[in-house]
Amino acid sequence: MTISQNKVVTLTYKLSDHTTGETIEETTPENALTFLYGVGGMIPEFEEKLADKTAGEHFDFHILAANAYGEQDPQHIVMLPANIFHDENGAFDKEMFQVGSMVPMSDSEGNQLRGRILEVAEETVQMDFNHPLAGTDLHFVGTILEVRDAEAEELAHGHAHGPHGHQH
Repeated sequence: MTISQNKVVTLTYKLSDHTTGETIEETTPENALTFLYGVGGMIPEFEEKLADKTAGEHFDFHILAANAYGEQDPQHIVMLPANIFHDENGAFDKEMFQVGSMVPMSDSEGNQLRGRILEVAEETVQMDFNHPLAGTDLHFVGTILEVRDAEAEELAHGHAHGPHGHQH
């Protein structure tokens, strides 16, 4: 069976920075990635590169940053008043809010986002709300473990329920 629209795909992969070779993420058969192909849950070019492959096939490809998580956008780096990070006693938790920390936040419309702290000053905190992999060219190497037809319930939900179904 080949990878195509509405197939459930299970695969292992190693993701690395195409420029530096640094490993970003790696899966194993025990924690393989399982997804419903063609419903928009994955990077579009990732799916394109896997099209028509079958179980047992290996893959090795890269995706430019612009076609993955985008380039770094300077408009997503903002200065916020430090007092929004104060606790109920008006104190700033220097342990929790350090340079490099990822902080869950929400915008004025209630949308959830995560920002990385770039700088902490007396009155401000500089945050980067770009995706952590923005600006990174991605390199994927892996193996297709299984390709199967999606079950009606998976199609209705718009996602796979695991390699053998019913895992929600």
